[in-house]
Amino acid sequence: MTADQVDPVEDATARLFLAIGRLSRLLRRTGSPGLGPGAVSALATLARCGPMRLGDLAAKEGVAPPTLSRIVAALVEAGYVKRDPDPQDGRAWLATPTPEGETMVSGVRSARVRELQRRIEELTPEHRDALLDALPALEVLVGEVS
Repeated sequence: MTADQVDPVEDATARLFLAIGRLSRLLRRTGSPGLGPGAVSALATLARCGPMRLGDLAAKEGVAPPTLSRIVAALVEAGYVKRDPDPQDGRAWLATPTPEGETMVSGVRSARVRELQRRIEELTPEHRDALLDALPALEVLVGEVS
């Protein structure tokens, strides 16, 4: 293959990577007043998975424990997360979303879903159909279905 020839799968992969990253950044800026993307993500994980130790949450989020410690401290200060003693280890504690935290996550999800829907509705019918036709493959790609 010469420099002028680009593998179509490689080109599509790069384009998909860029498009997903840009869409993700656009949606992260929607519906999360005062909270950064890391805080929203950690709070959403706690809301979905339930109480977790800091180390487990850091591993799930893919960030270093000191970074997550700062994020959780800010969420505690904002009233979105509480710390409870770990019943299995008195030296450790569990991060648990508060009702306000659950509401925040729900609102963020709703705002982001509405923004995504607005953008999808602005597509041409052909692009909208193509996007909907790609959903099963995208769900397999991220491991949501097999």
